Amino acid sequence: MPSKDQWYAWFNGHMVPESEVRVPFRDRGFKFGDAAFDTTRTFNHQLFRVEEHVTRLFRSLAYLDIDPGVSAKKLIDVSEQLAAQNLHLVDPADDIWLTWRVSRGIDPSERTAWPDYPDRTLIVECRPLPFQTRGRLYRDGLDVIVPSIRRPAPDALSPRAKTQNYLTLVLGDLEAKRHNPDAVGLLLDTNGNLSEGRGSNLFLVHEGRLRTPKAQFVLPGISRATAIELAIAAGIDVADADLDLFDAHTADEAFITSTSFCICPIGTINGRQIGDSQVPGPMTKRLMDAYVALVGCDWVGQYLRYAK
Repeated sequence: MPSKDQWYAWFNGHMVPESEVRVPFRDRGFKFGDAAFDTTRTFNHQLFRVEEHVTRLFRSLAYLDIDPGVSAKKLIDVSEQLAAQNLHLVDPADDIWLTWRVSRGIDPSERTAWPDYPDRTLIVECRPLPFQTRGRLYRDGLDVIVPSIRRPAPDALSPRAKTQNYLTLVLGDLEAKRHNPDAVGLLLDTNGNLSEGRGSNLFLVHEGRLRTPKAQFVLPGISRATAIELAIAAGIDVADADLDLFDAHTADEAFITSTSFCICPIGTINGRQIGDSQVPGPMTKRLMDAYVALVGCDWVGQYLRYAK
């Protein structure tokens, strides 16, 4: 009998304790990274822009030519049920991540041991948000290091698809942490311009203007789009642009956006302080406050309550 304290997942059409999810080692997602995923989070225990995230997941799957076997509406319904099933496992003041993972499954020639396995693998799973490990970043700022690893060119593998092949981003993060265990990697693209980190988009502030790397060379995140919307609503000049390390080192402010971070101020890039010592900077703070107001949840406070 599963414990009431177990996390649940939706695995190939069934709601099961997470401990019972079993993916064959011959699954193409494990063998080749032949899979797509997407992630949202809750605010006040409500999923954020779930339709937009599922739409992006389906675009990634279309790019990979993987049929998820379910409709977007079904996946949204399942996600809301799963979140409700798991939310009691976190503090009422905290929230969770929810992730969809879809792989191409097992090749027909290798299905002998799994004759009844579905034509693809589909998992929806939840985790608590990492407030404890990230709390201080909203007080001190994020340390960013630009590693030697580059993001692939769009004509090789489009970064606009959120695939489970994250190796360049993983290797970039590992290289960054060899220099500073608390840092995150921010990769250049093949043209030498700043692109993105592992699941995060970059923004730079120059003389009251907001710039972010071009969408062709990054995964255009939902949180990135949200920050752009908030900036436009506030009358801030915001645009996509080619940005290099000169732009980063001479910026007045910098921040990243992601599903979990929402907006997180950057303190240093390659060990060099960005702007003055104020963290977050005034524009970053303005957008963070607007994001909090938009979602009706003090996610900054959620992080800061764990700051040490």
